[in-house]
Amino acid sequence: MDRKFYDNEREIDLAEQKILHKRSRKIVAIRMVIFLLMLFSFAAGYDNIFNYGYECAALLFLIFLRLVKYHETNKRRQQFLKSRLSVLNSYISRAGGTWRKRSNNGSNYLKDEYPQYTDLHVFGAGSIFQYICAARTKRGRDRLAESLSPMPPADFKAVRFRQKGVSELLTRPRLSLDLEAYSRLMPNNHDTTKLIEAVEEELPKVSFVLNLRFVFLPLLIIVALLTYYGVIDNIILITALPILYLTIAVVFLRKTNEVLNPLRTISKELRLYRAIFGRLEETEFNSECLSKIRAAFTDEISASEELNRLSLLVEVVSTRRNPMFFILGNALFLMDFYCVWAFLKMRKNAAKHLRAWIDAWSEMEVLMSLASIGQTRTTFCFPQLIDDETPHVEAKQLTSLLIADKKAVANDVKLNAGTTIITGSNMSGKTTWIRTLTSSVLLAYAGAPVCAESFSVSRMSIFTSIRVNDDISQGLSTFYAELLRIKSMIEFSQNKKPMLICIDEIFKGTNSADRIVGAKEAIRHLTNEWSITLVTTHDFELCDLTSKNNTPVTNAHFEEYYEGDEIRFDFKLRDGRCHTTNAKYLLKMAGII
Repeated sequence: MDRKFYDNEREIDLAEQKILHKRSRKIVAIRMVIFLLMLFSFAAGYDNIFNYGYECAALLFLIFLRLVKYHETNKRRQQFLKSRLSVLNSYISRAGGTWRKRSNNGSNYLKDEYPQYTDLHVFGAGSIFQYICAARTKRGRDRLAESLSPMPPADFKAVRFRQKGVSELLTRPRLSLDLEAYSRLMPNNHDTTKLIEAVEEELPKVSFVLNLRFVFLPLLIIVALLTYYGVIDNIILITALPILYLTIAVVFLRKTNEVLNPLRTISKELRLYRAIFGRLEETEFNSECLSKIRAAFTDEISASEELNRLSLLVEVVSTRRNPMFFILGNALFLMDFYCVWAFLKMRKNAAKHLRAWIDAWSEMEVLMSLASIGQTRTTFCFPQLIDDETPHVEAKQLTSLLIADKKAVANDVKLNAGTTIITGSNMSGKTTWIRTLTSSVLLAYAGAPVCAESFSVSRMSIFTSIRVNDDISQGLSTFYAELLRIKSMIEFSQNKKPMLICIDEIFKGTNSADRIVGAKEAIRHLTNEWSITLVTTHDFELCDLTSKNNTPVTNAHFEEYYEGDEIRFDFKLRDGRCHTTNAKYLLKMAGII
């Protein structure tokens, strides 16, 4: 991570935030003075104190309106900067290892049929999802969760395509910051389905009277001109037309409201999506992945321009709730009819393209989330994806995403088909290591960078048995629950499809004699030429296992050392079996013996 870049961006935003705050106070003060001068000018004109009082009042009123608009723009910029600072702090906290307070941990995506999600900390508190998620919309989060699958993709073409998009995003950190800042202004877990349905909803048929909008305004202008030049001197006629127009608007009010009702709830979302889409439209991308996303917003029509027009219409429609605007707008121009006509026209484009725009944005949210790994880690790489069906995984200087850079210990590994029995003392790092390796494979399949100097992996289905709990409601003991896990592995293995299997403390829920017998039999079933099987254990008897089919069974271990009376761990993976234990020391340290 380029910590200096993020710190500099934070200082720049804080400085601008102070300037905008001062400017806002000045605008409020000047606006108050202008308002008072406007009242004074109007009163002076009314009392004939000043010949141009009304004109000055009108000019001051226009200035006042301009200041209101300027203040609103200034306020929106302040909101954006506040959101951007929140995003910057999020990146900095992830780099510093204090990211576990982030609100969204994806626990709603945990599924009983996929214990890998719990075993590998994919979802839930302190999870991969909580670390990387930059998606604000429900659709984006669903898409990100779907990409973090323990089942490999059918082929690596789409994954490589996504890798290139993520890689380019890493060269454009300001773009990611701005886009995430805009999205954070939306409600948390914003469901874009409602927005899409609001625009795509089939509208009631509108009466032919709507076409009379072309007649009403010209007729009013003609009557006004004839009255001005004295051709018509009956004041009743000139006043009858506005009354007629207003009456027509009231008669059709229910139908008009039915047509315009979808616009009442999407004002803020439209404005934010307009800003997001505009930011993407103005950016020229090099990768095919990001260029395809940009094309979704620029092909045929401009998404930002279309949403800008729709957003302006929403603002006009919202003012209809003001009785004065409703009366004047419809009495003079039949404004409701124009709003309906404009909405129907814009809706054709929006309904045709909005779903594609939202889908493109949700994919962008996935890419931003995956890119956050490279933006917050010192060491990372994009995995080399091997199309060969022979199981393989190799990594250099691999560390865990969930452990801060300064605390993470790197390990090298190269694994092909076969079983590795991993032994080591308590707290030495066995479980953390198998989680680190397996979760990195899962991230590689999603198209994300991983925390290593180099990483290569073939396509394998991931199976785990790490955090196995009993289930009283189902009458399952811990031992039997683990048996069911391993049974599912053996059944899948019969398909002879590549697998990556991780079993932690195999059969820890039963006595040592039964555990060793059961573990030997299970490992023999899972040792084959299409599986990489990793098993951690404290039972040294398993270190002498051999396979029946010449598939290699090797040993690796972690160990501890002592400095004075203190136990130390270096968390380095070594070849061979472990020959030390530390249970008695830990019991003594805890004051039990």
